[in-house]
Amino acid sequence: MRVFNYPQKNKQQILALGPESNGNFSVFSYNKIYFSEDFGDLLKDTNFNEYQHELNKFLRKNKIKPDIILTDLHPLYKTTILGKDLAKKYKAKHIQIQHHIAHIFSAVGEKALQTTNYKLPPKFCGIALDGTGYGTDGKIWGGECFAISNLQFPISNDKISKQKIKIERIGSLENQVMIGGELAIQEPARMLISILDKITRYKIQDTRKSQISNLKSQKDFIYSFVKKYYSVQEFEVLYNQLQQNFNCIETSSCGRVLDAVSILLGFCKNERKHKHEPILKLEANSTKPYLDIKPKIEMPERVISHRSSVILNTTCLFEYLIKNLHKDKKRLAATAQLYIAEGLAVGVKPLQLPIFLAGGIANNKIISEYLISKGAYVNKKIPRGDAGLSFGQIIFYLANPRN
Repeated sequence: MRVFNYPQKNKQQILALGPESNGNFSVFSYNKIYFSEDFGDLLKDTNFNEYQHELNKFLRKNKIKPDIILTDLHPLYKTTILGKDLAKKYKAKHIQIQHHIAHIFSAVGEKALQTTNYKLPPKFCGIALDGTGYGTDGKIWGGECFAISNLQFPISNDKISKQKIKIERIGSLENQVMIGGELAIQEPARMLISILDKITRYKIQDTRKSQISNLKSQKDFIYSFVKKYYSVQEFEVLYNQLQQNFNCIETSSCGRVLDAVSILLGFCKNERKHKHEPILKLEANSTKPYLDIKPKIEMPERVISHRSSVILNTTCLFEYLIKNLHKDKKRLAATAQLYIAEGLAVGVKPLQLPIFLAGGIANNKIISEYLISKGAYVNKKIPRGDAGLSFGQIIFYLANPRN
């Protein structure tokens, strides 16, 4: 259990239950933040039982009866369901915090609590990159940019802002489709099929038209890239499922895009034996990137608070990769990661704000080093991924005095 001192007085006792993967919890009591170890994937009963045992043991030992219980926004997480039960038990207020906001505030909290006299800027940009996080629109997020303002951290007890915290989702990666929902996490080729389907349907670049027209059909073009993983019959089922939009979920996840890159370039199989396996293999096989592709930034019609949200197009990245598959695949691997990093930097550059980067893919060396070179702050001690999420939940609550 790691302990962090919080510089201002706060009489509340706060319990944050973290995510479902990389289970961890944090407790705020008497101006200290207690941050637990990583209990692993809580979908495994042994891990969840140990998590609950250690949580209850800590609360009993320290005589803590939480006033506030914080959980993830996802309604089906085991930690969310546990939080609801504990809120009833302790007659506490239950507050759900969006996954990527908690990621960003883990970086904010580390910077603030470990830097002497640090004052959080009145407005900053948060970038969160990971595999899966439940969005406020019900879709699966994972490549997000936010503008955050009206914050005070640490909070001055005698001068609390009257303005409520303001969070705008100002950008994201392009939505791609997860065929079969979470099954696309376990089988990266499902993501590749849906992305290739966009290429064949919309023919985004003229350079692809001639090649596609030489094939018998769009389906043949797509199947040529995944035939080693699926029989014709299996592929037909997945392709028809995509066309009918049956059990298909949109996601802006950076993780799912990199999964698809990894399988396209042949660095992973159509499986995931452990978390981030396809992405880790992609990174391990990366060398020097090609520099002949620039990020394609789009600005859709929807407007958030009078500012258009920017989208980093990832479909055109796959068009580039397919066109250049004859080249060094290790260089192509690095190119794909740099494309995402550059695109994010271009998207937030007009704001000219300090940047906090977090999420599991903030551990990716190519992406993080590029964004750090552009001024981003990245966690150094608190885990950047889900293993640091409960800490971020606590920090977000403490940074918002109008909860």
